[in-house]
Amino acid sequence: MHLLEVEKLNKNFGNLPAIYNLDFKVDEGEIFGIAGPNGAGKTTLFNIITNIPYPPTSGSIFFEGKRIEGRHPHQICRMGIARTFQIPEIISSETTFRNVIIGKCFGLGGVKPSLFRFSESDFQASLEALDQVGLREKKDVIAGNLSLFDKKRLMMASALVTRPRVIMLDEPVAGLNPVESRQIIEIIRRINKEGITVIMIEHIMKVLMGLSHRIMILNYGEKIAEGIPEEVVKNPDVIKSYLGQQ
Repeated sequence: MHLLEVEKLNKNFGNLPAIYNLDFKVDEGEIFGIAGPNGAGKTTLFNIITNIPYPPTSGSIFFEGKRIEGRHPHQICRMGIARTFQIPEIISSETTFRNVIIGKCFGLGGVKPSLFRFSESDFQASLEALDQVGLREKKDVIAGNLSLFDKKRLMMASALVTRPRVIMLDEPVAGLNPVESRQIIEIIRRINKEGITVIMIEHIMKVLMGLSHRIMILNYGEKIAEGIPEEVVKNPDVIKSYLGQQ
């Protein structure tokens, strides 16, 4: 059984198809890369899978054999799927640590963060998530004062603290310098070795090629290629629609 399976997935915005008849599967332990031109539907796909902020128009999404399309975002998260965003989504007025511990309690009955009652295990799990991304020393820093690099790591920690089976990363190295990018790449490799399946959107093909076990290329919401990186980059349709633009 595949860990995540998408069948005949469609998303329309009015008469505009953003995702069209998409099928793909992700196996446990993989790093599955997704690329394509701007507007290809990559982030829309993440939004549909996590129902943040919308479900598909039609089609099926299976996680561990269970259909998840249409479930609430917190239910999907609690089943084992966590994500990050292209533009950092953080609570700017809270500390780094509090951002993570609130992530730990995501979806617990809709309780307001001010009413959360954290346990010792919640505190420990949050510190461990900060350790996973190298942010523990900045746990007391107000999140809005962090650099872009640190905000991206904070999003990853807030996702990891939920103990996901799958983490979905939307352009994790975008906007970073080479040193920061290498550190993010090492974090991704490390969490994958710890048993977390990774689905990653990335425009930088060198990064995607170096990390991914398999790659899927989208164009205008349709899959035009899927396979091991060395094969995908030689695909004539990929060269024409995407790599020729690099």
